[in-house]
Amino acid sequence: MNLFFLLVYFIIITAVIEIFVILFRLTDLKLEVSRFQVISLMTGTGFTTGESELILGHPVRRKLATFLILFGAFSLAVIISSISTILSDDLQTKEILYAAGAVLLVFAILKLKIVQTKLTKLFKQDLKQNIELGDLPIRDIFMSEKQDQLLNLHIYKESSLFHKQINQVIHDYEQLEFVVLFILRGELKLRKNIYHTKIHEGDQILIFGEKDVISKLFKNDIQIMEEKLKDSQHTPISEHQLSQ
Repeated sequence: MNLFFLLVYFIIITAVIEIFVILFRLTDLKLEVSRFQVISLMTGTGFTTGESELILGHPVRRKLATFLILFGAFSLAVIISSISTILSDDLQTKEILYAAGAVLLVFAILKLKIVQTKLTKLFKQDLKQNIELGDLPIRDIFMSEKQDQLLNLHIYKESSLFHKQINQVIHDYEQLEFVVLFILRGELKLRKNIYHTKIHEGDQILIFGEKDVISKLFKNDIQIMEEKLKDSQHTPISEHQLSQ
């Protein structure tokens, strides 16, 4: 009886994992990241990876994560209790099957396209109504459209922007679908007159705009940066630096 209970409970846990993978995906989290983080939250292992910031920085995901942590702790207690009473007949098969059926029903409902669409709208509405912009992850703020791109452009001596101003290289920048957010020079962030500031070697220019436009305008500089970064272990600009 107890072995049967453990089997059914394992099915329940698996179904809960899949349910929350779907829910996390509805908040625009990638499938592989969703599954790993759901399992990590339930088991209390591996959640300290860098990807956990995608959960902690998103209000809806934090609520889902809270439930998973509590469910994981409860599940461990149930499994330990079941093993300790392996010789008893206290467990009721009917109630176990009802619980498993209910979880599987929720999973089946969440697989419906119409339900996923409504939940996605609900999650986004919750963000708009209750969350400050500064509380959202960078990806949710900037990457709202397929063509959006956030480029951290490293400048070298070979770069076309080196020792020049942006307005000297791109004359009609005000009419194009991109904007320079700031220039990172060491620990200093330059936010004033950035289009008229002479670019130095080692500068990092944070550019946001349409992907095709950025790729075309900064094609040579991007190629140079990619070649240089291949031969180094330079750490790209972080979300922490962006928030300062």
